[in-house]
Amino acid sequence: MYRFIKLLILLAVVVMTACTETVDNAEAVGRQPSIYPDYKDVTIPADIAPMNFNIAGDKADLVDVVVTGAGGETVHTQGGYADFDTDEWHEIVKKNKGGKLTFTVCVKRDGRWYRYDDFVMYVSPYDLQAWGITYRRIPPGYEVGGNIGIYQRDISTFDEFPILAESAVPGQCMNCHVANKTSSATYNMQVRGSHGGTMIVDKGKMRWINTKTDSTKANTSYAYWHPSGDYSAFSTNKIYQSFFVGTGRRIEVFDTFSDVLVYDMKSNKLILSPLLMTDDWETYPAFSADGRTLFFCKSKHYRVPAEYDKVKYSLCKISFDAANGSYGEKIDTIIDASVTGKSYTYPRPSYDGRWLLYSVTDFGNFPVNHSEADLWMMDLKTGGTRALDEINSRDSESYHSWSADSHWIVFGSRRENGVYTQPFITSVDDKGRCTKPFLLPQKNPWEYYHATFDSFNCPDFTDAKVDFDAGEAKRLIMSGAPENVSIR
Repeated sequence: MYRFIKLLILLAVVVMTACTETVDNAEAVGRQPSIYPDYKDVTIPADIAPMNFNIAGDKADLVDVVVTGAGGETVHTQGGYADFDTDEWHEIVKKNKGGKLTFTVCVKRDGRWYRYDDFVMYVSPYDLQAWGITYRRIPPGYEVGGNIGIYQRDISTFDEFPILAESAVPGQCMNCHVANKTSSATYNMQVRGSHGGTMIVDKGKMRWINTKTDSTKANTSYAYWHPSGDYSAFSTNKIYQSFFVGTGRRIEVFDTFSDVLVYDMKSNKLILSPLLMTDDWETYPAFSADGRTLFFCKSKHYRVPAEYDKVKYSLCKISFDAANGSYGEKIDTIIDASVTGKSYTYPRPSYDGRWLLYSVTDFGNFPVNHSEADLWMMDLKTGGTRALDEINSRDSESYHSWSADSHWIVFGSRRENGVYTQPFITSVDDKGRCTKPFLLPQKNPWEYYHATFDSFNCPDFTDAKVDFDAGEAKRLIMSGAPENVSIR
């Protein structure tokens, strides 16, 4: 049997070799190739999946690509597009960690070979240090959900796995898988619908809770974990949407009320503060890396949707004492929207405590639907802040998350088509400068991204594959008997 298997492998190698054409007398094109996705000059981690790409714009009957490392090692692929062998790819990328890879692209067209100018990809000295990423895939549609689901993707291969999809719990909407510092064992997610509630998994133990109480106006929503894992901050709000007619805009999403609170995991109690439950709107809480500060966004109350464009959120913070689960006595405004005329939302501090990443829009608190939405970064040591022009585009940037070592950011962008949010990854150096973002690799990227009409929302890194019992989750969700919380 062993000899038979070896013979099959040898035969496969011979067949593949025989099918590979020799590139002879290739005519120089005099420019670099147009490729999809645009991976030229990007910086990648050594543990990323093969950066396969298609030739865009030019006719190509056959594509030949040679990848060369600094030591002369090579990887070769030939076919309808650049489709690298996964093992060979990982080997050459790891050998060139901290260096670069040179790509030589030739195409055969009408019986003749043409050679493009070389381009490069840089290999970061920083590993991604993650098994993969998680995201919510949501098909187009506003009034009905469709097969919404939370998925996870192995970052070093092209394998995708469902965590929980609507097909498992029909009629319910899964929203936001939120992990504690990329943990695959401690996370929560919201479920909306007739059986709505909050699913919490803490070190593998699953809990299904009802966070609506007589002292709160709604169930909890946007979440963020305290680094200790003992607390999770939430907003509690009511979300609506309105549609534009004849303006070039499609939709505006807004709150009619919104408060911020903290859930105590050990006592099963919500910790409330009158400072965070005012007539104004407080939303998008996020704990600092040391857990001593709770960042959030705050706006004055307006008549929505009539005054939708007046809604502008300031970045604020309040101290938090994890020892006794108490808030500070005052709110500090970090960036005042009434001074700048902009709206600041979705604060995400880096896990090393150095940076604060956030969205800037003209108004509102739902940047994914704002084409002008950009990512900005604040240096928490100096207070200096700037637009990340090196990664922003002409369309929406949103839903940003940090890697555990704070050297990588994954975010959602609509730069490809203006309609669907797709996951992009960028590297961050010690000075807060970002490299050219790259679209999450796929086996055949053109086919995948042009045939998939889902948006990839709320992407985040995960340190290992999430082990989630969808059967037990369905039983808890459909039971209609979540565990009630109390107020402290």
